[in-house]
Amino acid sequence: MTQTPLPTPSPVPSPTPSSLPLGAGFRFSTYGPPSNPGPDYWASVGTQMSAKFPASTPATIWIVGNFDGNGVYLNFPCETQDPRIRCGYFDMNEESLVLFDQLGIAVWLQVEPGDGSVDELIDITLKQYGHHPSVVGFGIDVEWYHSTGAPEGQPVTDEETARWVKAVRAHNPKYWLFLKHWKTEWLPPTVRDGIFFVDDSQQFDSFEHMLEEFTAWGEHFAPSPVGFQYGYPADSPWWKKLSDPPGDIGRALLAGVPNTHGLFWVDFTALEVFPPQP
Repeated sequence: MTQTPLPTPSPVPSPTPSSLPLGAGFRFSTYGPPSNPGPDYWASVGTQMSAKFPASTPATIWIVGNFDGNGVYLNFPCETQDPRIRCGYFDMNEESLVLFDQLGIAVWLQVEPGDGSVDELIDITLKQYGHHPSVVGFGIDVEWYHSTGAPEGQPVTDEETARWVKAVRAHNPKYWLFLKHWKTEWLPPTVRDGIFFVDDSQQFDSFEHMLEEFTAWGEHFAPSPVGFQYGYPADSPWWKKLSDPPGDIGRALLAGVPNTHGLFWVDFTALEVFPPQP
């Protein structure tokens, strides 16, 4: 009896800029907001932010690892051989991620690695949360990469970046790696495949000053996707004068930086701009 050969599975295509939707939402950390109103509130911020940009998907940069001493503290239980990676006793993210799954909020899981092994952090984090359909990628805040305590970090190389992209894709070929800093020279010189570049600069003199710097960021990494964190307290003297700060800034960025794929209001002022409802 002749057996019909099984079809060869089609390879999963690698991420391309066109496959990354525009995400609009917020940045969250355990130390950013003055209080934490809970998962429902943050989901609401994501949907409110996304509603300002009709083509967008609600999204969040969700920080699961905070810079701690010479390493990183992960806010969930884990096991590690690296003494510079410290694990929590309670999972502070699972409840929120379950809700984000239900609501279709795209989640970027981020760490501030210090001297902790980034390769191990990728594996620990994505093993813990990779089952959530809301997760779209893993991120590194480079200002805390081999930091000495001051937020600037160590520039990353092409070799390191390519290795991290491979490690992230080993968990899911559709995942992205995001790298965050405010200096282009701190990020890889030439490697671009599968990377989302986020600028978290602040302390601008004016709205125009911010647009000028963020536009240069977008041009430097084009055609790769870029994203922006904004709404910092240091910039409030000028953004408070706007009629709709999250929307006005985001629309200006979309108009001036065509490869924008992420707009994130920061948690430091989220409760002021998106007041919790009773």
